[in-house]
Amino acid sequence: MPRIDPSLLKRIEKRLPGVTASSLLPLPGLTGQSSKLLHGQEAFIVRRAPPQPIPFIDRQREARLLRKLSARGVAPRPLTGDAQLLILPWQEGEPLSSQAFQQRSEEVVALLLRLHRQPLTGYALHLLPLLERYWQLCQQRDLRWQRALRQLQRTGEPRPLRLAPLHMDVHSGNLIASQQGLHLIDWEYAADGDVALELAALCAAAPEQAEGWLESYAQAARLCPARLARQVARWQPWLRLLMASWYQLRAEQSADAQLRQLARQSWQHL
Repeated sequence: MPRIDPSLLKRIEKRLPGVTASSLLPLPGLTGQSSKLLHGQEAFIVRRAPPQPIPFIDRQREARLLRKLSARGVAPRPLTGDAQLLILPWQEGEPLSSQAFQQRSEEVVALLLRLHRQPLTGYALHLLPLLERYWQLCQQRDLRWQRALRQLQRTGEPRPLRLAPLHMDVHSGNLIASQQGLHLIDWEYAADGDVALELAALCAAAPEQAEGWLESYAQAARLCPARLARQVARWQPWLRLLMASWYQLRAEQSADAQLRQLARQSWQHL
């Protein structure tokens, strides 16, 4: 993780006096902009703005959205947040293993449903301009990508089945198990959108459980299972191109071998 900017360290110290660079412990992650901050007996997570643009990541928007959701008890309340820096309380507990993710699927669905029942935040997720922005930012573009993007431009985004606040990055590593239950972390892609898009992303994270996810969610949300499955299928081409575009941009920005491999695999899935 890059060395933290001294000016950002000073801004952190204004809220948490006595903080030094050694108080920050880099955290793993593909975005690579988060650290754990130890301050006395307390712990926080510090999320910086990426040094290079990543579409839709905006720490100020993230902070405002979290403040709205935290009032309902479904997300952490930021200690501070602006365009460059976001500080959140550290969520105690352990990330779910892949096995626990499968075993606790009903709890995951219940957690998602609680989020989806909250009022809209006012920050809408529109995939088409997001995909177009990835196309503009990437250097390595080919005909296959252009064709896929043009096809989606022609068809347009599916009409939402049900609008709600979405997390949009639900997987085992972003679910923390504590004595109080499960908690979602890493809200940087959260926004208002179609619940079927969230389910499409969840199924992509655990495809072997896709049928079970959809059945459980449809029953809990009182949706027609077949209708939900059809809507999820409509979103899948959008999600596949979004994932491939994200990996492509991050691979170019970081020159990371793992990201390059993930980008190649994502393009093959198209």
